[in-house]
Amino acid sequence: MPLAMRTRTAAVIGGALLLAATTATAAAAAPTGAYVSLGDSYVSGPLIPNQVDLGCLRSDRNYPSLVAGARGFSAFSDASCAGATTDNMAHSQADGPITINGPQLNAVTSADSLVTLGISGNDIGFLNIILTCAAESLTSPFGDPCTDHYTTGGTDQLTAAINATAPKVAAVLQAIHQRAPQAGVLVVGYPDILPEYNNGCWPLQPLAYGDVSYLRATEKRLNAMLATVAAANNARYVDTYTPTIGHDICQLPGTKWIEGAIPLAAAAPFHPNAAGEAAMARAVEAALGS
Repeated sequence: MPLAMRTRTAAVIGGALLLAATTATAAAAAPTGAYVSLGDSYVSGPLIPNQVDLGCLRSDRNYPSLVAGARGFSAFSDASCAGATTDNMAHSQADGPITINGPQLNAVTSADSLVTLGISGNDIGFLNIILTCAAESLTSPFGDPCTDHYTTGGTDQLTAAINATAPKVAAVLQAIHQRAPQAGVLVVGYPDILPEYNNGCWPLQPLAYGDVSYLRATEKRLNAMLATVAAANNARYVDTYTPTIGHDICQLPGTKWIEGAIPLAAAAPFHPNAAGEAAMARAVEAALGS
């Protein structure tokens, strides 16, 4: 190749490499639009420092905050609130006579490029389930008293509650699309609360050995419902259960990402701690891709 041609070729290649590097740098630095987070306590991160909204028990180390910090969104709004149900997406949330959070959907606008939604646990009665099963475990710790409680008469009350919640989640997703037609929407599932491969750790955690498999299956049905509803409503489901297996309430401190009845790290009982929220953030970031 003549010298002049080699010189021109080198210049073209060098210019192309410089342009590619500049473009890549700009792309990495460019904001990715506005991000809004909606949901319940598994989103808000109750009692995890730092709590930035005491009414909603919202942490600045919950998974939406971690995702927002890692991805460089141009704006970020977290409307999640402990105790929220699908009804609180469109209506204010109160604690007795005090309104603690406005309708979460009010945070969603046409400027948003991403909306994440984590909801439905309170619709099926998460707190009552825990309290009921803990109390029932005292009557028969090696039996399945809570399973009997929820399946008396041949009807599984929790499965029925999950099925009844599905259209409510669908309505929320439709409302999100209406408010933010250009936004990507992620439905974030619930992490692994109970041991995947054994029958729990009573009395360290007050759930009877025979009930663990039933409660584990119930959570999986809840997540499956969320995945199905997401797919039917132009949203993507984020699996946080699989990547958190082995970090359930029966694990030792440092390994557990979900605290038990008596938290050993800063978190609400039967909720993710900071490590659990970080794991959920990684799952969301993986769903977003590069």
